Amino acid sequence: SWTGNALDEKIPLLRSAEAIDNEGKRLLKNLGLACDGVVPNIGLEQEFFFVPRDAYARRLDLQMTGRTVMGKQAPRGQEMCDHYMAGINQFALEAMKAIQHECYALGIPLRTRHREVAPNQYEFAPMFGYVTSQIDQNLMVMQIAEEVAARYNLACLMQEKPFQGINGSGKHNNWSLGTTDGVNLLNAVQINKATGNPEAFNAIISSIVSAVDKHGDLMRMAISAPGNDFRLGACEAPPAIVSTYLGTDLTAHLEKYMNGGDANYVPSVQMLSSGISAIAPFEVPSEDRNRTSPFPYGGHRFEFRAVGSSQNVSMVNTVLNTITAEAFSAYSDALESGKSPKDINMGLLKEHFKVVFNGNGYSEEWPDEATKRGVWRIDSAVEAMKTTSSDKNVALFEKMKVMSKTELEARENIMYVHYYGMVEMEALSMIDMIVQQIVPAMASAGLDTGALTGAAKSVQDKLAAVHHEGDDYKKAVLARELRLEVMMEARDVCDAAEASCPANLWPMATYKELLFLDSQQDGNGNTTVMGQY
Repeated sequence: SWTGNALDEKIPLLRSAEAIDNEGKRLLKNLGLACDGVVPNIGLEQEFFFVPRDAYARRLDLQMTGRTVMGKQAPRGQEMCDHYMAGINQFALEAMKAIQHECYALGIPLRTRHREVAPNQYEFAPMFGYVTSQIDQNLMVMQIAEEVAARYNLACLMQEKPFQGINGSGKHNNWSLGTTDGVNLLNAVQINKATGNPEAFNAIISSIVSAVDKHGDLMRMAISAPGNDFRLGACEAPPAIVSTYLGTDLTAHLEKYMNGGDANYVPSVQMLSSGISAIAPFEVPSEDRNRTSPFPYGGHRFEFRAVGSSQNVSMVNTVLNTITAEAFSAYSDALESGKSPKDINMGLLKEHFKVVFNGNGYSEEWPDEATKRGVWRIDSAVEAMKTTSSDKNVALFEKMKVMSKTELEARENIMYVHYYGMVEMEALSMIDMIVQQIVPAMASAGLDTGALTGAAKSVQDKLAAVHHEGDDYKKAVLARELRLEVMMEARDVCDAAEASCPANLWPMATYKELLFLDSQQDGNGNTTVMGQY
């Protein structure tokens, strides 16, 4: 801005990359490795939905907000996992190939394309790369996907939870740190060999564990996209409780280490045999990542799975870089004061190991257990936003020279405005759909419309309360109540109406028409629709 404050996404991200570079080099030098630089690298798994564009054109909510604010479940969902395991729909595949072609022309290597779990859900993933270039490229991928999909009579939905009752979409943020000459700090064998210090990997991991424990509020804030309200907590999306999964192999090593065991960690592997002589046994890692954890260690990188599909992940990575840089700085301070790496590691692990959770993040017991442990649990996105400019977090960002108090307060306010602005659009779409479409359809079928009229009024009244509130934080709180309470009750009324209304009179595209490209397309890729429109 003209005052000198950074109000964009890129400058704080670049500052955080400088912080991790400075403190990473300092820490590695103290551990025995002099290097020219330490850089954050990421790989972003971009999930999205394709829906028929003619059906999309008959959904005001999808057009205005990117998600359905109502819609009765189809008789079929993702129960059979048949969408995930099948070949890509031929017309969706042509669209994906065209998107990849456009991206390759711009130097963006979308290396992977595949189906995802939910009907009509797909994913692209690029090659790993430097954090700022990967974020720039991902934003371009999102725009190109939306533009190119239209050529194929498809609409590309990037919102986190377009449809109720099936998986939402994430942008899994695979994050790692490496030296400029190729040593991965999260690869135990590489970093211990490069430093000549068996304590090096333990130092990296204990620092990151401490950062997650101390600053889980910031990690939760960074994923507070409005669409994540409906996504987090089930269907392959982790809960809003910030913990980290290290896996049984690494966890067992660290537990033994804390009790005086060997410092050197060598990841174990296992041999798998198919039982067929034509296929030789092959080596695999000892375990997979935990899909119910928001921040699992996957071997050589951490995967921030809680990130939403529509997000610009600059803030996500600014947070990861900054909290890690601070942890590295504190570690180097301790080393330079004369403490041994082993003593520092053991102290950090014993204090912060409570944030390690290798269990089922969907279980009913975990929220209560997390609260008992003192792990960060912030259920409300709005309350998570409020932590942005807390005293602790202002001190963190100012210490690492990433953001000032003024810059943090500005971002907090913008998040509130973005949140209640999105809810307002959803509420107005719902009111229009009820009053202008559903009520006339039900009346023409001779069915009662009293409950629908009442539902529209309840949404309108709560929206008026949001409009009348002057404070942005309080507006966001009221908007969250509107969205998660009043509008959900209104949705139940609308979905019940859909269930009772004759199909030929229902005025908008249904989940059956939106979600099953494989069933709805003819040989030319055109979709067959039901009803009269």
